[in-house]
Amino acid sequence: MDPTGLDLPPLAAAFVFGLLGGAHCIGMCGGIMSALTFAVPPSMRHPARLAGLLLGYNLGRIASYIAAGALVAGLGTLIGVAPGARLALQVLAAVMLMLMALYIADWWKGLLRVEALGRRLWRHLEPFGRRLMPVVRVPQAVALGAVWGWLPCGLVYSMLAWSLAIAEPLRGAAIMGAFGLGTLPALLATGLAARQLGALIRHPATRTLAALAIIAFALWQLWVLLPGGMEHGAAHPGDH
Repeated sequence: MDPTGLDLPPLAAAFVFGLLGGAHCIGMCGGIMSALTFAVPPSMRHPARLAGLLLGYNLGRIASYIAAGALVAGLGTLIGVAPGARLALQVLAAVMLMLMALYIADWWKGLLRVEALGRRLWRHLEPFGRRLMPVVRVPQAVALGAVWGWLPCGLVYSMLAWSLAIAEPLRGAAIMGAFGLGTLPALLATGLAARQLGALIRHPATRTLAALAIIAFALWQLWVLLPGGMEHGAAHPGDH
């Protein structure tokens, strides 16, 4: 039994998923971070200040992931009351993880269609982010990051589906927090390290291995749902 009550193996898996999704993060958010950095007046672009702003952006972004995880898991608690609904949510979570894997490996881009679900919300939130520009103080960066965290993202939605299936707000928040931390290396790396990291993450072999690992995890999630599966595997992330 996990003494923390937060199921550390699933948290570790969520962290790894964030790392494996680095190629998507660099492609989708790397340009945003660069734009935000260059928006800082040249006279204020000191390394320490820029580092603080970058950390602030990501702190706010991950805080939004955590809040979304708690909200979605709370919704899962309500939905899970209906007979069979909990099982349906768990199957949905596994399917979404497999879609994430297909996207990461560049085998199928259907997950992009899921992002369309969040565009309506984003249209209402984006103006708030624009009002915070240019960012020159850490509190501004945190606030902008909190808005940025709601940017439509298929990978985030895949993890939210997992939080929905977990149906426990605290654990849903923890899963999203771990995922957010996993995305940090790709978004915080700078200079030569960023180029090296980007090349490694984008390499077809790396993406394929990442996709296969996620698919294997998703299939395990489905296997433990089968009659007798719980007797041979570890407890499902949504169960105790």
